[in-house]
Amino acid sequence: MSRAPGALLITLALVGCEGASPSSSSAQSATTAASPTQVEASRRTAITAAVARVAPSVVTVQTEAVERVTDFYFGRTVERSRPGLGSGFIVNADGTILTNAHVVAGASRISVALPGGATYPARLIGADETNDLAVIKIDGQVLPVAPLGSSRDLLIGEWAIAIGNPFGFLLGNTEPSVTAGVVSGVGRNIAAGIGEGAGVYVDMIQTDASINPGNSGGPLINASGEVIGVNSSIFSPSGGSIGLGFAIPIDRAKRVMEDLLAHGVIRRPWDGINIRVVPPGTNPRDILSAGVVVRSVVPGSPADRAGVRTGDIILRAGDRALRNPYDWQAARLDFRVGEAVPLLIRRGGRESSVSLRITDLPELTAPRVAVLQEVQLVTLSQQIRESRRIRSASGALVVSISERMSSEIGLLQDDVLLQINNARIGSAEDAARAINYFAGRSVIEVWFERNGQLGHTYFRVR
Repeated sequence: MSRAPGALLITLALVGCEGASPSSSSAQSATTAASPTQVEASRRTAITAAVARVAPSVVTVQTEAVERVTDFYFGRTVERSRPGLGSGFIVNADGTILTNAHVVAGASRISVALPGGATYPARLIGADETNDLAVIKIDGQVLPVAPLGSSRDLLIGEWAIAIGNPFGFLLGNTEPSVTAGVVSGVGRNIAAGIGEGAGVYVDMIQTDASINPGNSGGPLINASGEVIGVNSSIFSPSGGSIGLGFAIPIDRAKRVMEDLLAHGVIRRPWDGINIRVVPPGTNPRDILSAGVVVRSVVPGSPADRAGVRTGDIILRAGDRALRNPYDWQAARLDFRVGEAVPLLIRRGGRESSVSLRITDLPELTAPRVAVLQEVQLVTLSQQIRESRRIRSASGALVVSISERMSSEIGLLQDDVLLQINNARIGSAEDAARAINYFAGRSVIEVWFERNGQLGHTYFRVR
């Protein structure tokens, strides 16, 4: 990995020695004897070889999102187009491409530009907002594929190379650009919503290879020319790179991609454990050693069945040591439905092991009720309420809603419908009956809970 760069450094050192000792005839002879072929060979390093291997598979992802602003009383709708741009890389010769979820979020149209400039329409296979990953596809091509490596054995200080399309077409080219640095850290947790993107940034690869807006979704590769991460976020007060970039580990990305290709969605794992939240204003250094303390356990959940209790301290999940809530959040990203995760817990002064059998989220197995053709609701149960920390005692949870419908009626996925006009909502069926009754008769006013806060929206159904 370092042989070619090392040879280049030695060559430069020899040239420096010649300048310091002009009387050295042997040094002068070596300089005179240096051939164009030798110079050309010294330019080819591990980095150039790695870039040559991966760059042909790196693409530009262009999106267009249509925003609808509607006057619900007069029925006028104004549409506005919002362009977006990021990067991605081809993972299968059939045109399958991996990118960030925030690159394609809300897109009504997606297209992909290859390094040579050819542009093709793309369709979304699936997205996982929690991990900030998405799979898109273009058809009818036999394309170069990026070799996928592993993020399990990364070395702090080894070469890291970011490839992508920073700032889009500002430079007037479709070929990706390259920046090089090192792996600055692994298992990094970003404590706040900083940088480009809006996913959950825990257990990340940190690099000082420059990552800028537009690089999102591009590959982070090692000196062997293998993808080790998906560039996703930067920390920057100014919006540009300051040497703090973060990539999603490729091992996690591969698992997410496999689920999306097989099912189009991610099966959300559920454990039923609510962790004690660190109070606002806590010194960041204290958070790092705050421990993983169980605040509550949802009755009937996998954790309840495993014997986890309120007040337990979780010390380890699988082979991962847990020191703070961020570590727990990172561990949960690797949970898979159906697997048994060994937990090491401390209760009082004693340590013991339990087996946590991961299941689907309770709302995924609950009966769904469809309304307005593009909205799906489930009745708020005790398990759903406690697992999501919902304040309301009853209501209907929005588990699925299209982007178009969301923009038109003002509701989001995970909203809890509490009242529709003068009708209190106790179940998904109540919500469907109320919407169907008022549709075409009057303006529909919906009161809902969102992130623990009460809100309301108006819309009309014809």
